[in-house]
Amino acid sequence: MQKAIQKRKLKTRARLFAAAEDVIERNGYEALRVEEVVQAAGVAKGTFFAHFRDKDALMEILIGQKLVDCFDSVEQGPTPTTVPDIINALAPIHAFMTSERYVFDLILRYSGATAIAEIGPIAMCFERYVRMVAKWLEHAQVRRDVSPDLLADGVQAFAIQSMSLTYCALHTSQSFQNRLEIYLKAWLTPTG
Repeated sequence: MQKAIQKRKLKTRARLFAAAEDVIERNGYEALRVEEVVQAAGVAKGTFFAHFRDKDALMEILIGQKLVDCFDSVEQGPTPTTVPDIINALAPIHAFMTSERYVFDLILRYSGATAIAEIGPIAMCFERYVRMVAKWLEHAQVRRDVSPDLLADGVQAFAIQSMSLTYCALHTSQSFQNRLEIYLKAWLTPTG
């Protein structure tokens, strides 16, 4: 009996994910409403909340999986060795992170873990970002007076700052890519 209940729960959860992904495909992440998801999945609203604390809990999983897919794709590419190469290699990750203001805001909210039991896919991607970039920097044409781990932390920090400024009305004159390149050249390849 317990296995039948577990199978039903898994099927219902899968239907909720599929319905949410369909709604997102049509309308985007921010426009998703719980009501649309439950209607498309053919379940009651209470069933949704039996599986997810709220809309953001569902989104953490969906956005986290999309980020994982971006990382998987980026890691299949060649190892970048220059600042422009690093920016280009990270472009799919950054493009998704800034695809919608809601996506960026949710990623930032879920970027840290408040307790070991609560480390989610987005927080894991922030760690993965630093590990991946640090590995690249071991072989890149960058400064050697700072560890690759610290340099990678800086790359991530400057990327987040650059992404944040794309949503600021005071900083619309410069593109994300150009701003990030200025920061990373100063950080990774300073000239005396």
